[in-house]
Amino acid sequence: MTRAQLVDIARRGVAHYRAGTVDQESGIHEVPVANYHDADRWQLEMDHIFGRLPLMVAFSAELRGAGAYKAMDVAGMPVLLSRGDGGAVRAFVNMCSHRGAIVVADGLGTARRHACPYHSWTYDSHGDLVGIRDAATFGDVDKSCNGLTSLPVAERAGLVWVTLRPAGSIDIDAHLCGYGEMLTHLDFENCHVVGRQTVEGPGWKVAYDGYLDYYHLPVLHRESFGPDMSSEALFDSWGPHQRVTAPDRHFAELAELPEDEWTIERLIGGVWTIFPHVSIAAFDAGGKMYMVSQLFPGDAAGESYTIQNFLHTRPPDDEQAELVAERMAFLERVVRDEDYYTGKRIERTVRTGAKSVFMFGRNEGGGQRFHRWVDAVLATDDADLAELFGSGVESLR
Repeated sequence: MTRAQLVDIARRGVAHYRAGTVDQESGIHEVPVANYHDADRWQLEMDHIFGRLPLMVAFSAELRGAGAYKAMDVAGMPVLLSRGDGGAVRAFVNMCSHRGAIVVADGLGTARRHACPYHSWTYDSHGDLVGIRDAATFGDVDKSCNGLTSLPVAERAGLVWVTLRPAGSIDIDAHLCGYGEMLTHLDFENCHVVGRQTVEGPGWKVAYDGYLDYYHLPVLHRESFGPDMSSEALFDSWGPHQRVTAPDRHFAELAELPEDEWTIERLIGGVWTIFPHVSIAAFDAGGKMYMVSQLFPGDAAGESYTIQNFLHTRPPDDEQAELVAERMAFLERVVRDEDYYTGKRIERTVRTGAKSVFMFGRNEGGGQRFHRWVDAVLATDDADLAELFGSGVESLR
């Protein structure tokens, strides 16, 4: 079924290529400039978007085997992921039940038990409290109800999501609106994590605007890869999640082939984004390498950081490592010195009051859809959120 969707999308791309056309929205969409810097608005985004929507935090490839774990900060919350003996991934607030210390330092590893570095209270890979140092003198503690606090978690298509409300729930299939089936074609389950780096950036919406924007590619990136890129874009969406392609040589190649030779490999190009904070792009580095960018807000409206994760279809080897290192250095430089350099300068201008709105053109449908979804999520109560991602999807396309 999903290959049929990819073929339909490719047919549309080929048609645009042959006609010399692009996707066009019905009109220009205006976004208030205050949306980018207003502190109250930013706090709503933290609470209603990052605080209650599923966030992609890890790869199945990082958590292979019982006892594998990953600890990280997620939008200000310390999170611990752990794969148990039964194969399921669990997620917890990385906070000791005794006096609140962070139990596991940020990073990856394998351990059946985790001892708090403050007083050595110990937890197993299921989050259960299994040991209290000097228990006889400490006093009676019911271990059964003093384990690590669980977070809702889900694993799909080689990716792991959590929501940051301990008492909340997660329906990842409803959230993905069918996009999870598409993501399986990227085959992350069989990839290998070969690198990671972090780039400081502007506010999360300024940064995310760029991930959905082909319009800027030949201009802003004229000194790097821009001369080879088209500024024209085609957008496909599954609820708030989007894929961006260009009616360029990729579709020209498809146009010369019969459809039964349109392999999955040929059909999955472009930039894939997962609302509200992930962008996926593919590159060549001795085989296919993905850069999966996890964008997280910083401590204020004008700040963010992006974790650039690099996954490869081949296991690591010396030849690949050199190519990967070159690609990583190039992509860090492009994002830091071109995209985010420009974004940080935008953060300076939005506070001047010189302009009241930003414009997203008819050719910038991805940005239009992103901002409509941000507005819609902020305006939706908890009880109606599932409906927004279900029956409400079409109204925001």
